[in-house]
Amino acid sequence: MKRILPALVIFIVIYGNSAQAQQTKQILKKTVISHFFTCTLNQMLDTLSMQYRLPIFYDKDAIQSMDVNNRFFNESLRDVLKFVCQENGLQYWIENDGTIYILQKPDDLPHLKNLKNFRKDIVLIKAAPLEAPKGPPRHFDFAVIGRVTDQNTGESLPGATVKVRNTQVSTQTNISGNFTLLNVPSDTVALEVSFVGYQPDAFRLSPKNIDSTLTLSLFPSMNALTEVNINGKKTGVLNTDSKKVSVLQLAPSALDKLPNIGERDVMRAFQLMPGVSATNESSSGAYVRGGTPDQNLVTFDGFTVYQVDHLYGFFSAFNSNAVRDVELYKGGFSSKYGGRLSSVTVITGKDGNKKETNIGGDLSLLSTNIYAETPIGTNSSLLVAARRSYQGPLYDKIFGQFNTATVNNAPPSTGPGGGRRPGGNRGFNQVTPSSSFYDLNAKYVFTPSKQNTFALSVYNGSDDLNNSRDMTLPSFNSTSTSTALSIDDNSKSGNTGASLKWTSIIGRKLFANTLFTYSEFFSDRTRGTSGSYSDSGLTTKFFNGITEHNLLRDFSLKSDWEYQATSKVKLIYGGYGSLLHIQYNYTQNDTSKLISQDNRGVISGGYTELELDPTSKLHLQPGLRGTYFSPTGKMYLEPRFSGTYQLTKEFNFKGAIGRFYQYTNQVVREDIVGGDKNFWVLANQSNIPVSRADHFIAGFNYETDNFLFNVEAYYKNLNGLTEYSIRQTGGGGGGRGAFGGATTATTLTQDFYSGIGYAKGIEFLLQKKSGSYTGWISYTLGEAKSKFDAYGTDYFSSNQDITNEFKSINMYHLQRWSFSAVFIASTGHPYTAPLGSYTLTGLDGTKTTYLSISEKNGERLPAYHRLDLSATYDILKFDGIKTGSIGLSLFNVYNHVNTWYNEYYIQSNQVVTTTVKYLGFTPNITLSLKWK
Repeated sequence: MKRILPALVIFIVIYGNSAQAQQTKQILKKTVISHFFTCTLNQMLDTLSMQYRLPIFYDKDAIQSMDVNNRFFNESLRDVLKFVCQENGLQYWIENDGTIYILQKPDDLPHLKNLKNFRKDIVLIKAAPLEAPKGPPRHFDFAVIGRVTDQNTGESLPGATVKVRNTQVSTQTNISGNFTLLNVPSDTVALEVSFVGYQPDAFRLSPKNIDSTLTLSLFPSMNALTEVNINGKKTGVLNTDSKKVSVLQLAPSALDKLPNIGERDVMRAFQLMPGVSATNESSSGAYVRGGTPDQNLVTFDGFTVYQVDHLYGFFSAFNSNAVRDVELYKGGFSSKYGGRLSSVTVITGKDGNKKETNIGGDLSLLSTNIYAETPIGTNSSLLVAARRSYQGPLYDKIFGQFNTATVNNAPPSTGPGGGRRPGGNRGFNQVTPSSSFYDLNAKYVFTPSKQNTFALSVYNGSDDLNNSRDMTLPSFNSTSTSTALSIDDNSKSGNTGASLKWTSIIGRKLFANTLFTYSEFFSDRTRGTSGSYSDSGLTTKFFNGITEHNLLRDFSLKSDWEYQATSKVKLIYGGYGSLLHIQYNYTQNDTSKLISQDNRGVISGGYTELELDPTSKLHLQPGLRGTYFSPTGKMYLEPRFSGTYQLTKEFNFKGAIGRFYQYTNQVVREDIVGGDKNFWVLANQSNIPVSRADHFIAGFNYETDNFLFNVEAYYKNLNGLTEYSIRQTGGGGGGRGAFGGATTATTLTQDFYSGIGYAKGIEFLLQKKSGSYTGWISYTLGEAKSKFDAYGTDYFSSNQDITNEFKSINMYHLQRWSFSAVFIASTGHPYTAPLGSYTLTGLDGTKTTYLSISEKNGERLPAYHRLDLSATYDILKFDGIKTGSIGLSLFNVYNHVNTWYNEYYIQSNQVVTTTVKYLGFTPNITLSLKWK
């Protein structure tokens, strides 16, 4: 011990109170005991506390009846403490000040901490307070730079608050965990550091350390979910930042507290907040404020992810074990981000443990997930995480939804205006599809100095979906027989992404992040329908098939800079460039190539933004982004502005406006019969325009220590929307979407149509932030409309239009247990439906069958609602560290049947509607474990 103590003393001088916890751990590990104890447990603890100068605190009334009668021979003090705690059903927890708390239950910690502060006279050995200054200050009014990290892993903590004690001087760490603190009064002040899920700590400055880059390390807290918020950062699963406009924050480590279908999902969790639609069970993509998933920019460690889900949306593309931090900007976002109309999701991956090797994983009824992280030498770390699905009971339950559906047939119509009436029901002959996915994350971080960090992040994921099946359509008259169909439906898709990032600290006021990234997305689909039917003794065979291929490659270079000019002025600026290549081919019946796109383009530009704090209550953020797009040869300017004003300590006003352009779009290919499909294209000067959106946002919030009430209204004006529709001419008649039974040649043409639109709405959120019971209720009133000249002169409801959406999220924490209940209800989605069919006879006697179509999105699916429940039990080690959890989720508890979409078939001049349903009642069990 004598050899260790001098180093510990130096560490305390430089870094503060957290070294006391490290010193306590060293004493427990290095001290060897050979002793026979025959006494009460509290007497034994008092003896250890006095003999080894350890601050041990416990509730005497709770443990004084517990006895110890054991001989220990050459055993470490840590093992002795572990043994007596396990024998008596206790745990111990080391706080960052070095105090050892003896707990009967995890929730005893807040009570014991309060009791310790109230009864300081009974503490035998007190934890060392923050060391007083060694002498008078020598430097005044200067700047310090540093980094906030996790004490256990060494990973940086973005968004941590650093504040000079007893002053208003404060700042937050950036996305790399670095900070600049200006106007520090003297070189003897204490810095207070806090971050969600960690124990607040204080660090003493000295004349010796102010010239270096500080490393301020925090210890995780024991029960983050029950703590009160600190400095505007909350400790819940999902939170809003009341000081920013339309920003949501996610704590990936707490996702196991929410119900889930497969496993923890960083994207689907956002759907529980207002303004993000929660009724799309088949997509992890974010439908934000009337926008579509392609209008939401998603980045992982800097590279763009173009497909954000697996297995029809039941899994996110992001492994939660590889994710450190997630933020969603619902609108009016910074000029730092561009290329999307609606929103931005920024996902930062874990760096890997820089202190010790650790492995862990998750096992559910759908997939297995494993990760490993380790330091490499003294300056590097590596993290690898992998997931793969497997076929089990829950798999059969989910994908049975694709093969068990209701078939409704409509009686014959008398003409083009024929209506749709209910008919009988038939089902698919069920064939369980063979579908699977995998993804892999790897990240290597090298830190040659405190001023420079290099990180290489790689991602690869792929889906193989086989939804082939057989079905039988009913007959409608005495002369025809039922129709047997064989549907061959195979899809393969995937993402590949990589980024090389250089983070540098230049002087005391300048930070830089430079990234080179690569993104690739591919999607290949083959769908064919074959069969035969008999009518009046004549047997007819038919085949309809499509083939789709979509490939997108994105090479990008970006450099972001932050200059902290003064404590009230920060300048953010940077430049970027991307080389894009997008292919899309759509072929019907192996012969008719309806769409053939092969386009390249260069996107380049720069941005600048100011963060201004003219007063302590007013925050302004004006910005400008300029982008050159080579296919059009034009420069696009995007002015942005946001601001907040603190009327009182609890009451804030906020607002934002801005212009946003999008150059790559996921176009809707309208398919009345089989359902709409999407594909990526690059804007051009002819039939695919550059999209544009103007955002207008205003709101206010009222926030106390326990509650938040937040209201935001928004309006988005949209231009340059694109949709693709197949139009059919010839055969002696008009109409849209002729299908089956035609005996004359028709001409199929590709048509890209441009339109305009708008989205508007208002969001209400009431959140309880702290205590054993937490949660929120939210309501969104919204409208999303579009207008395409091809469909008429009036606005129609967009595919993602949801008028009313209500959400209630309830979480209760009890010792090691966490319970949650989630209720969601909303208006049904709009859709376009065939109202009937009609047949025209040409001059040569040939007959052609056509569909009579409703108004564009003139119909709505039934209202959507469901209730999800979950219970999670945390697995804790004897020292209070969480090493895993066991979770039970009950999805759609009361088994309400929600409609996903409709498919249509024509047989004997009849429209046959197949309704595909979302999941009914679905249970799931998830086991999560880690070694340390």
